[in-house]
Amino acid sequence: MRRLQFLLVGLLAFAGVAAFAPARAATEAPFTQAAFVAAQNAGKPILIEVDASWCPTCAKQRPILSKLWAEPAFKDVQVFKVDFDTQKDVLRQMRVQMQSTLIAFHGATEHARATGITDANEIRALVTKTQS
Repeated sequence: MRRLQFLLVGLLAFAGVAAFAPARAATEAPFTQAAFVAAQNAGKPILIEVDASWCPTCAKQRPILSKLWAEPAFKDVQVFKVDFDTQKDVLRQMRVQMQSTLIAFHGATEHARATGITDANEIRALVTKTQS
């Protein structure tokens, strides 16, 4: 009997911890055409993040975006990072001329785009448009 009680207490404790586990974060991946098209065809919320390692504006955007990806409201957003220095073909395809550009899609439809924004509320508003 004691074994059974011990087992039940352990299971309940585990279930309690699991209930408070953080939600899955948004999925971040380097941009590939195939993955982007698959996400569009699946009707997913998508954010294109054009980034450069040397860009001070991008450096300000990164922690804001990281905090958003940890929020349950944005757990389904598929984030594709585009390297400004090496993915020139993608920049042409997306009509992007500068690093620190964020583009919000829902499925195949572009809903918003901004370059150089570093205000957390503005970034949140843009990312929210991936869900409409």
